Amino acid sequence: MDPVILALLIPFLGTAIGAGFVFFMKKDMPALLQKALLGFASGVMVAASVWSLLIPSMEMGPIGPTLAGLLGGFAFLLFIDHVTPHIHIGGEAEGPRSSLSRTAKLALAVTIHNFPEGMAVGVAIAGALQADFNMAAALALSLGIAIQNIPEGAIISMPLRAAGNSKGKSFLIGALSGIVEPIGGGLVLGLASAITGIMPFMLSFAAGAMLYVVVEELIPDASQGEHSNLGTVGFAIGFALMMALDVVLG
Repeated sequence: MDPVILALLIPFLGTAIGAGFVFFMKKDMPALLQKALLGFASGVMVAASVWSLLIPSMEMGPIGPTLAGLLGGFAFLLFIDHVTPHIHIGGEAEGPRSSLSRTAKLALAVTIHNFPEGMAVGVAIAGALQADFNMAAALALSLGIAIQNIPEGAIISMPLRAAGNSKGKSFLIGALSGIVEPIGGGLVLGLASAITGIMPFMLSFAAGAMLYVVVEELIPDASQGEHSNLGTVGFAIGFALMMALDVVLG
């Protein structure tokens, strides 16, 4: 398979694998396991943002575009979070009032979170095609996001099942929540020629958007209630794994 297509599809595959847990587990995901998985996902995303996006951005030239992109990514996700009705993984509703079902709001939340991950992969692939990166680095980022998506897919499908949806519907919604990632990556690739001169900005923009998700949702949900240390342990494992992937493959 073409490495570009492979890099675009790997994160979606990770989400689908995670959503498939609904066929093998009970209706409710244990709270302790969910904390550990949320922490793990946070660690992977932070390490990917630093090693695969921010450091390469800073190595391309002055710090200005990197800072502007980082803050722009945070601002973009803050705006999307504000105008889109959605439900946090932990169950708290945010955004404007809406008649949408809980399932639809949960799906919107995951779409908000997955789009910047797809953008990040698309930017990395664009950089590889322009010889600023190598394709192995883009694949490392894609694989890291896919690993992070496995617990995320399970965290989405399992509550949907617990809410009374069938296993098939819960799996389908959980899996399709990741389809926005290859779409986002493909859109960035379609604009590859236009972003050649602003690659440092685009890399840090994707990093800022991913870090917003971690700070706004994943870490708070992993830290709620008792045994928050499990989220911390998960974070450490996820961070170390993604860091090693980037060094070995990048």
